[in-house]
Amino acid sequence: MRIRVLIVEDDIRVARVNADYVERVPGFAVVGTAHTAAEARVRVQELAPDLVLLDHYLPGESGLRLLREISADTIMLTAVSDTSTVRAAFAAGALNYLVKPFTAEDLAERLAAYARYRAQLSSPDHTANQEEIDRAVRLLHDKDGKGTPKGRSAVTARLVAEALRQHREPVSASEIAQALGIARATAQRYLTTLAEDGRAIMNLRYGATGRPEHQYQWAQLPAQQS
Repeated sequence: MRIRVLIVEDDIRVARVNADYVERVPGFAVVGTAHTAAEARVRVQELAPDLVLLDHYLPGESGLRLLREISADTIMLTAVSDTSTVRAAFAAGALNYLVKPFTAEDLAERLAAYARYRAQLSSPDHTANQEEIDRAVRLLHDKDGKGTPKGRSAVTARLVAEALRQHREPVSASEIAQALGIARATAQRYLTTLAEDGRAIMNLRYGATGRPEHQYQWAQLPAQQS
């Protein structure tokens, strides 16, 4: 199931751009937009989003006030960067804070990190130990601002991630390479990065020759809220 996202942004054009950015990230889907705090309250009740992308400047009241009221996970997307507002946002429950203007890759990093964090804490009946909680917090922020590694293409990274996500069964780098028309070594590099980021699971499969082959599978994302 995809992570359901509500975008709260007063500028209609910016909301459309942000929605396009979100839809490019594997595992995420925009379920609605709101342009005022009042509209956002209604959308949250109607749509029950997993994640809200929230601007600070909204007609009539600040996004911080709305943040204190909603229970959905929230990431602030705003041009406001004074330290008092940043502290207030985190104190009110924001999971991350991204300052405008930002690129599609900047937002994709935060969304991918959120998916890893959510997957780490996805089981409602499981009591997490301290190590698991610490790992979840690290996953939420450990890739912030790092961007696509030098020598790598954000487009190729997205294509490899999407190809892997579409396979229900584990696949090899050779299979991904053949599907996308890229070199096996290239597919291997991007798949390794996905595994290191926690977005993919890597296992070894031993064939007739005894030489193990790396198999990759998209990490299970948390279930969609009803």
